Amino acid sequence: MANTYLTKTHGSSPTNLKKWTFSAWIKRTKLTGANQKIFSTAYVSAGEAYIFFDSSNRFSFGQYTGGGTANNFYKTTSRRFRDTNAWYHIQVTWDTTLATAADRIKLYINGEEQTDYHASANATQNVDGVMNTNRAHYLSSNAGSSMFFEGLMSHVHFTDGYAYAPTTFGEVDATTGIWKIKTDPSVTYGNNGFFLFKDNAAVTDQSGNSNDYALGGGTLVNTQDCPSNNFCTWNPLVVSSYGPTFYNGNTTIMSEGNHWYEPMASLGFSSGKFYWEAKHLNNQYTFIGVVDSKHKSYASNSHAFTTGVTIYRNDDGGEMIKDNVYTTNDYGTFNSDSDVMGIACDMDNKTISIYKNGSAIVSNFALSTSIKTAIPYASLYQANNLVEFNFGDGIFATSAVSSAGTNASGNGIFEYDVPSGYTALSTKGLNL
Repeated sequence: MANTYLTKTHGSSPTNLKKWTFSAWIKRTKLTGANQKIFSTAYVSAGEAYIFFDSSNRFSFGQYTGGGTANNFYKTTSRRFRDTNAWYHIQVTWDTTLATAADRIKLYINGEEQTDYHASANATQNVDGVMNTNRAHYLSSNAGSSMFFEGLMSHVHFTDGYAYAPTTFGEVDATTGIWKIKTDPSVTYGNNGFFLFKDNAAVTDQSGNSNDYALGGGTLVNTQDCPSNNFCTWNPLVVSSYGPTFYNGNTTIMSEGNHWYEPMASLGFSSGKFYWEAKHLNNQYTFIGVVDSKHKSYASNSHAFTTGVTIYRNDDGGEMIKDNVYTTNDYGTFNSDSDVMGIACDMDNKTISIYKNGSAIVSNFALSTSIKTAIPYASLYQANNLVEFNFGDGIFATSAVSSAGTNASGNGIFEYDVPSGYTALSTKGLNL
């Protein structure tokens, strides 16, 4: 999450400064136009090192040790990585013992070695690395507690004295051809190595080394979203210059002015039954429901209820259902900003049901025939209109659900019981 980082001062007896591997699974959630540091060291007289996405979204590693450019070693990809809806496996391998200069620093994305570089300066043979020396290290920021990484992290490995291939940490799925995670890789970590975020958001080292990190700032949040089950979020890549603003891993939306802001989600579905929840935190005009995936009105002075089916909340807290022919049915009011709306969309039977705090307020409302591939949709009006969503991550904003409901599919955690036959909208849910 934004402004969250971990820190630790590594031990004074590294196994081997000429070899190390950093491997992590990450999901970017915001492209800020600034450097985002993933793993970095403090700057001291011997320089600094860091792994990051630069301001142009290129994946980069640099070691800068002073004494002129001959002591600076770096690689920055030509490729730009701007997908905020997918998990990436990133890896940097440092091995200066190798005879071939180009092999001493290797960058990998999803198991593929990057060979086309925007900028590159090969490391000198047998030079020691700055990474892993006896100084403070930072995960998800730089030494100045800025340049934060915006996104999620999982299965973060650092191996001291060992240079591994990416096939140690991932493999190609034989059926899909997609690069997938190895959750229990066979790794030797060395003296200063560590393994964080295997199954939770704890700072405890799971390598067996007890090289625990400490929370330096911000809040660590545990989420069901992970490399083996990518959950739906809001998609910041399909909005206009008006906004809205996204927070909390793109699960919270806030509008910014007197326009209708219409974000769309990262996953859609043409079949199956899916459920998600929303918590509307103020009495302002809001539509929440589904539209067809071809809908393209992202910000305007109108809204898309005429092309979908939505629950509507007005500034008096009223609830209504609207559909493509603009029929309006009043189903009561919200009693509190903490009320949880449940949306259950059945594309097998082309219906939508709406729940309030676990109780149905309308069941099996017919979807428009124009909706071929349904996609979660919201439309917000007025400044500071705030809605928090739970697509099965088990959290609203940064708070875990207070008492998880039942879920027969076992996919996702929700505040209230998931209706029978429904599941979370995620890559696992799409394949159930």
